[in-house]
Amino acid sequence: MAELGERRKGRRVKLPERPGGRIRATLSARLLDLSTTGARIEHHNLLRPGFTCTIELPATLGTLILPARVVRSAIVGTEVSPNGERLLRYESGVAFGELTVDQQAALETVLGRLAPGDPLGHGRLVL
Repeated sequence: MAELGERRKGRRVKLPERPGGRIRATLSARLLDLSTTGARIEHHNLLRPGFTCTIELPATLGTLILPARVVRSAIVGTEVSPNGERLLRYESGVAFGELTVDQQAALETVLGRLAPGDPLGHGRLVL
């Protein structure tokens, strides 16, 4: 069996101490409900309670980025993607962290504009 040659284009160095780091990822989510203290979201990626993240409200609600922490997450069903892949559908609750005075005012403005039953739309969750 022939060995595969090196495929990396750059030099890689082993780190014996294995220092910690952070990886940021952006996940799409649907906002199900929203309050001054948190939100309920629907998504296709596993989120564990305790994860910290930011919730980015869609422009239709008035672009706003809020610090949050996942407090609960559960599988609520499945669906099939446009390419035929079967996806798990999760629902999670997130609690907002310490909001600035400006963030709190902007969030209250968003909530004041929404009538009960108005669709919240798509947001982004940044881990």
